[in-house]
Amino acid sequence: MKPPAFWYHDNGESPSARLFALLLAPLSRLVTGISRRRRRNASPQRADIPTLCVGNVTVGGAGKTPVALALAKHFLARDSDVHFLTRGYGGSARGVLRVDGHHDAALVGDEALELAAVAPCWVARDRFAGAKAASDAGAGMLILDDGLQNHRLHYDVGVLVVDGMRGLGNGRVLPAGPLREPWDDAFARADAVVVAGEPKQSRLRAVLSRVDPSKLFTTHLHVCPMALPPRLLAFSGIAHPEKLLGSLRELGGNIVGSFDFPDHHRFSESDARLLLKESRRLNATPVTTNKDAMRLAHSRKGSACGLLAKSMSVLRVEARFDDIGRFEAFARSRMSK
Repeated sequence: MKPPAFWYHDNGESPSARLFALLLAPLSRLVTGISRRRRRNASPQRADIPTLCVGNVTVGGAGKTPVALALAKHFLARDSDVHFLTRGYGGSARGVLRVDGHHDAALVGDEALELAAVAPCWVARDRFAGAKAASDAGAGMLILDDGLQNHRLHYDVGVLVVDGMRGLGNGRVLPAGPLREPWDDAFARADAVVVAGEPKQSRLRAVLSRVDPSKLFTTHLHVCPMALPPRLLAFSGIAHPEKLLGSLRELGGNIVGSFDFPDHHRFSESDARLLLKESRRLNATPVTTNKDAMRLAHSRKGSACGLLAKSMSVLRVEARFDDIGRFEAFARSRMSK
C-alpha cells in the first residue's frame, strides 16, 4: 500500500484530513493500547554482545537503513566486528538465517541484502535467537535494524530515526496516522534521536525542542556521484518516491518519465515489460534506487526483470552524520555499562 495522503496533512489546515483521522481514532486507540500492553508485559532478553538498535516511529521511509549502514561502516573502520540483525521484512525466511550472495529479496527482503553488502547480516523474526546466532558466529557488536517496537531483545542503545521533511505526519497512530506507537512513548524510550535532514515540519521541531541536546544527532543524505544518461525514466517502490526524483534532480538529471510503486514492491514480469516499453518509447534509461535494485538483482537471465536489471542505472545514497565522533562516544559509553 501507498501511505494515505491525509497521514501527512496538518489537521488544523485540512478539514477532510481531520475527518478521516477522527473516524479512525478508535482503531488508533486500540493499536496504542495493544502496543503499551505488550511493552509492559515484555521480558526482553540480553545478548552477550553490545547491541545497538536503529528504528523509527513512523511507517516506512524515515532513513533508518542508511543510518544503520553509516554506523556499521564507522564501527567497522575502528575494528569492531559488526553484524546486522533484521526481521527480513518482505521475505519469506523462517527461523534464523545468515544472508549470503545466493539469497534473493523474496527470501530475506531487500533491506537485508543492502545490509549484507556491508557486514554479516542475520534474518530472524525471533530477535534473541538471531542475536545468539550472531554472537556464536563471532560478532563483537550487533546493529539491530528496525527493532524499537520489538521487545524480545534487550538493546544497549536505542536510536530513533526521524525524517526531517515528513516528521511525525499528523501525529496520530495507525491507522489514523503514520505512527507505529504514540510519538511521546518512542521519544521517551529512545537513548538517541537522529534527525535525517533539516527538520522542516513544525510539529517535529516542537517535539525536538524538548529533547535533551546531548542525545540529539543529525544526518544528511549524500547522493553518490554517478554518470547520468541524457534521459531518465525513474521508477521506485519505496515509501517516499519523491526522494529518488529529488536526488536525481540534485545531480542534474533529465527525468522524462517516472513510475511509483508501493513500498517494498516485488516487481513482476508485467511491471518490467511496462518499464522497458516506456523506456524505449521515451528513448530513456531506467533508473532506480539501490533498495529497488536489490529486488531485481537475482532475476532470471533473459526474463523481462532480468533485462530491466541489466539495462537500468542505480542511484546510491548514504547517510552522513554531522558529528559521527560525538555519536560514537555517546554509544560506547552506553554499551560499556
